[in-house]
Amino acid sequence: MIEVRHASKRRGRRELWRDLSFDVDRGEVVALVGPSGAGKSTLLDCLGHIDTLDDGTIHLDGVTAGRSARRARRMRRRFLGYLFQDFGLVADMTVQANIDLARVPQRLAARRGLPTAEALDRVGLGGRATDRAHELSGGEQQRVALARLLAKQPEVILADEPTSALDGGNADMVLDLLCEFAADGAAVVIATHSAAVEARAVRTVSLSGPSD
Repeated sequence: MIEVRHASKRRGRRELWRDLSFDVDRGEVVALVGPSGAGKSTLLDCLGHIDTLDDGTIHLDGVTAGRSARRARRMRRRFLGYLFQDFGLVADMTVQANIDLARVPQRLAARRGLPTAEALDRVGLGGRATDRAHELSGGEQQRVALARLLAKQPEVILADEPTSALDGGNADMVLDLLCEFAADGAAVVIATHSAAVEARAVRTVSLSGPSD
């Protein structure tokens, strides 16, 4: 599903990674590991077509955006779902509205997402659709972010330190659901410092850190 070939990225004079190649198949959870500053979040941004490579290619299901911003937007809409460390919700919008933002038109969707009520029930937030995002605790906001994925059912999920701000119970729920997405056929990539997350991955991609 994800094919990375000979990828390189610099930030100014600092090389984050060079000639990086790996695959993530449907049904797999792969962990990106390495020290702070190694470029894990940047690599996620490149996989998600938010950022671009300096060299190399990234294909999703055989398709690449190249340097086309328009094609990248289409690919983000079509293929991708995100789980951010800061939850990525619009604070003043309702839970329902935050979930609706992620939905893909049926003609573009590869898989049918869950209705909002069912998605919220799955993450233990039944009846909270009209709450504002800023009224929720951090753990509850991450549950909304998971419900958003359930509503979209993306083919690729990119998660950036998704458990780092959560207690043990919420962290376990996040990992369980990410593994369920993979079991249902999604390709899941998680940037993490957590040994518990790494232990749930089928393999790791190790980034050593920037060099001058």
